[in-house]
Amino acid sequence: KVLIDVPYSELAEELAQSQPKIQVLQDTLQQVLDRREEERQSRQLLQLYLEALKTEDRILSKVAESEIVPKKEMDEVDAGASHAGTSAKTALSDQILAALKEKPAPELCLDSQDLELVLKEDTQALASALRCDKQKAEALQQACDQELSKRLQQVQTLHSLRSTSKGKKTLP
Repeated sequence: KVLIDVPYSELAEELAQSQPKIQVLQDTLQQVLDRREEERQSRQLLQLYLEALKTEDRILSKVAESEIVPKKEMDEVDAGASHAGTSAKTALSDQILAALKEKPAPELCLDSQDLELVLKEDTQALASALRCDKQKAEALQQACDQELSKRLQQVQTLHSLRSTSKGKKTLP
């Protein structure tokens, strides 16, 4: 870098070489620096891509697990007579309810499966379980819906990247 920054006339004089030769040397050095920077950026991009693939694999394995393992669901007959407050507690775990109550942006703290549970919950039952008004419960469900949509878009983008990268079998 220092050799590139020095005026070629001074460098030529110091090295006892002709100015055109020094200019070619400086150009070559600049090309080497440019190539190294491109390689560094390519490595960074590849690392980001690999991290995205790992994240996608984790998300897909969680989705696959949730499809394989049947969830314990209570029939209304099994549950007996229940009212709105208890139905919210039976459908949503204490951990989910705690996150919904305590966190400023709970939709960011919950995994996708929990977000789906919140969305499926009756708004009135959710409001009762959280001890808040119906509008706040609706706003919370809407925020969960938006977060879930964003995550789905990310997964679709990763699938697109993966299919594009599989199309290119060899790298130059």
